[in-house]
Amino acid sequence: MNKSEKTEVVLLACGSFNPITNMHLRLFELAKDYMNGTGKYRVIKGIISPVGDAYKKKGLIPAHHRIVMAELATKNSHWVEVDTWESLQKEWVETAKVLRHHQEKLETGHCDHPQNSSALERPGRKRKWAEQRQDSSPKKPLEPNPKGVPRVKLLCGADFLESFGVPNLWKNEDIIQIVADYGLICVTRTGSDAQKFIYESDVLWKHQSNIHLVNEWITNDISSTKIRRALRRGQSIRYLVPDLVREYIEKHNLYSSESEDRNVGVILAPLQRNVAEAKHSSSTV
Repeated sequence: MNKSEKTEVVLLACGSFNPITNMHLRLFELAKDYMNGTGKYRVIKGIISPVGDAYKKKGLIPAHHRIVMAELATKNSHWVEVDTWESLQKEWVETAKVLRHHQEKLETGHCDHPQNSSALERPGRKRKWAEQRQDSSPKKPLEPNPKGVPRVKLLCGADFLESFGVPNLWKNEDIIQIVADYGLICVTRTGSDAQKFIYESDVLWKHQSNIHLVNEWITNDISSTKIRRALRRGQSIRYLVPDLVREYIEKHNLYSSESEDRNVGVILAPLQRNVAEAKHSSSTV
């Protein structure tokens, strides 16, 4: 299959990035190697989309710090960039809507610049925080899968995939939309069995052809949770996160026992919303 026949893919990673680690960056490289290696796809871009503060996760530090750290981490990457749209929304945004936002953005760009791949090259990073805000109002539906438009796929780890099984954390229609309309690239992690999880889920099993499992043969068990724990204990995190990220954390003293107590006792935004919607639906039946 020649270059023009391959489907161009944009990898989108959503999450807390609290803080971003070397493992987060490795996910992009592993996924790119896998997708390009199939001979059917060509990865042209990677996007890191940190969740907004309204997500209300325990220990989640302010979004502007997480954005800056992600920017520093990708400073030397020629294909992975940071997008602030999700972080800047006043309310928590479902992952399915974030995927749709980026797909529509690609389709709009394709209409403006037909057959112009240079439009996807990463722009200058030194934009001001306030300049990144974009309108989050509903947009007119675009033509489904216009020919030649790159496809956005969700990049995640096995723990993200398995979170689909947590009661009320995801709406079933959102899971269907993510796996059916966009697709997942899931990098496996030590101790997880993503294939078994897919087998046990009727929805995931039905759309398994759109779920790409990437084996991580050079195992790496770095996690943001472990990084924060080390920082609280005054232990070194060098070589676990990019040096510029480590320096930023130290300069601003970002992680401590106090920061870990942020949002303690607060129900996670998706749980709040989905439970409330479920109650409303049952009361109107």
